[in-house]
Amino acid sequence: MRLRNSIAAAVGALALVLTLPTSAQAAGGRFTYITHDAGYAQERALVDPPSGECINLKGAEDPNGPPADSPRNDTDATATVFTGTDCDGDYYSLRPFGGRASDKLKLRSVVFS
Repeated sequence: MRLRNSIAAAVGALALVLTLPTSAQAAGGRFTYITHDAGYAQERALVDPPSGECINLKGAEDPNGPPADSPRNDTDATATVFTGTDCDGDYYSLRPFGGRASDKLKLRSVVFS
Protein backbone atom coordinates (compact mmCIF):
# COMPACT_ATOMS: atom_id res chain seq x y z
CA MET A 1 0.00 0.00 0.00
CA ARG A 2 2.82 2.42 0.82
CA LEU A 3 4.52 1.75 -2.51
CA ARG A 4 1.30 2.52 -4.39
CA ASN A 5 0.88 5.82 -2.51
CA SER A 6 4.52 6.76 -3.17
CA ILE A 7 4.18 6.06 -6.88
CA ALA A 8 0.93 8.03 -7.07
CA ALA A 9 2.57 10.99 -5.29
CA ALA A 10 5.58 10.88 -7.61
CA VAL A 11 3.38 10.77 -10.72
CA GLY A 12 1.30 13.65 -9.38
CA ALA A 13 4.39 15.74 -8.65
CA LEU A 14 5.79 15.06 -12.12
CA ALA A 15 2.50 16.10 -13.73
CA LEU A 16 2.53 19.33 -11.72
CA VAL A 17 6.10 20.16 -12.74
CA LEU A 18 5.36 19.54 -16.42
CA THR A 19 2.39 21.92 -16.39
CA LEU A 20 4.21 24.88 -14.82
CA PRO A 21 4.89 27.72 -17.27
CA THR A 22 8.47 28.45 -18.20
CA SER A 23 9.99 31.91 -17.86
CA ALA A 24 11.89 31.86 -21.16
CA GLN A 25 10.27 33.82 -23.96
CA ALA A 26 11.21 34.30 -27.56
CA ALA A 27 10.50 36.90 -30.18
CA GLY A 28 8.46 35.06 -32.79
CA GLY A 29 9.65 35.41 -36.37
CA ARG A 30 12.88 36.12 -38.26
CA PHE A 31 15.54 38.80 -37.94
CA THR A 32 17.84 39.00 -40.96
CA TYR A 33 21.08 40.86 -41.61
CA ILE A 34 23.95 40.88 -44.11
CA THR A 35 27.58 39.99 -43.31
CA HIS A 36 30.60 40.47 -45.52
CA ASP A 37 33.54 38.09 -45.82
CA ALA A 38 36.29 38.33 -48.44
CA GLY A 39 34.11 40.53 -50.61
CA TYR A 40 31.06 38.24 -50.49
CA ALA A 41 27.77 39.27 -48.90
CA GLN A 42 25.78 36.65 -47.02
CA GLU A 43 22.29 36.97 -45.59
CA ARG A 44 22.00 35.48 -42.13
CA ALA A 45 18.95 35.01 -39.92
CA LEU A 46 17.93 34.59 -36.32
CA VAL A 47 14.71 32.58 -36.08
CA ASP A 48 12.56 32.99 -32.95
CA PRO A 49 15.42 34.66 -31.02
CA PRO A 50 15.27 34.84 -27.21
CA SER A 51 13.88 38.05 -25.69
CA GLY A 52 15.85 40.18 -23.26
CA GLU A 53 19.17 38.51 -24.10
CA CYS A 54 22.02 40.22 -25.96
CA ILE A 55 22.97 38.30 -29.11
CA ASN A 56 26.30 38.88 -30.84
CA LEU A 57 25.67 38.48 -34.56
CA LYS A 58 27.44 35.56 -36.21
CA GLY A 59 29.84 36.81 -38.83
CA ALA A 60 30.10 40.26 -37.24
CA GLU A 61 31.22 39.48 -33.70
CA ASP A 62 34.92 40.18 -34.34
CA PRO A 63 35.53 43.88 -33.51
CA ASN A 64 38.43 43.89 -36.00
CA GLY A 65 36.33 42.41 -38.82
CA PRO A 66 33.59 43.98 -40.91
CA PRO A 67 30.27 44.69 -39.17
CA ALA A 68 26.89 43.46 -40.36
CA ASP A 69 24.39 45.76 -42.07
CA SER A 70 20.91 45.90 -43.65
CA PRO A 71 18.94 44.55 -40.67
CA ARG A 72 15.30 43.57 -41.15
CA ASN A 73 13.08 42.79 -38.17
CA ASP A 74 10.23 40.45 -39.05
CA THR A 75 9.70 39.36 -35.43
CA ASP A 76 6.86 40.34 -33.12
CA ALA A 77 9.23 42.28 -30.81
CA THR A 78 11.23 45.49 -31.07
CA ALA A 79 14.85 44.80 -32.07
CA THR A 80 17.48 47.16 -30.70
CA VAL A 81 20.69 46.84 -32.70
CA PHE A 82 24.11 47.98 -31.46
CA THR A 83 27.30 49.05 -33.22
CA GLY A 84 29.42 47.06 -30.75
CA THR A 85 29.45 43.52 -29.44
CA ASP A 86 27.72 42.64 -26.17
CA CYS A 87 25.07 45.32 -26.86
CA ASP A 88 27.53 48.15 -26.45
CA GLY A 89 27.96 51.34 -28.44
CA ASP A 90 25.46 53.37 -30.42
CA TYR A 91 22.06 51.78 -30.91
CA TYR A 92 19.00 51.97 -33.12
CA SER A 93 15.57 50.39 -32.64
CA LEU A 94 13.69 48.55 -35.37
CA ARG A 95 9.93 48.22 -35.00
CA PRO A 96 8.35 44.76 -35.06
CA PHE A 97 6.76 43.25 -38.18
CA GLY A 98 8.98 44.73 -40.90
CA GLY A 99 11.24 47.38 -39.38
CA ARG A 100 14.41 47.70 -41.43
CA ALA A 101 17.46 49.82 -42.12
CA SER A 102 19.81 50.23 -45.06
CA ASP A 103 23.37 49.06 -45.50
CA LYS A 104 24.49 52.34 -43.92
CA LEU A 105 23.51 51.03 -40.47
CA LYS A 106 26.42 48.93 -39.15
CA LEU A 107 25.75 46.49 -36.32
CA ARG A 108 27.37 43.72 -34.28
CA SER A 109 24.74 42.76 -31.69
CA VAL A 110 20.99 42.88 -31.04
CA VAL A 111 18.50 42.49 -28.20
CA PHE A 112 14.76 41.86 -28.54
CA SER A 113 12.19 43.32 -26.13
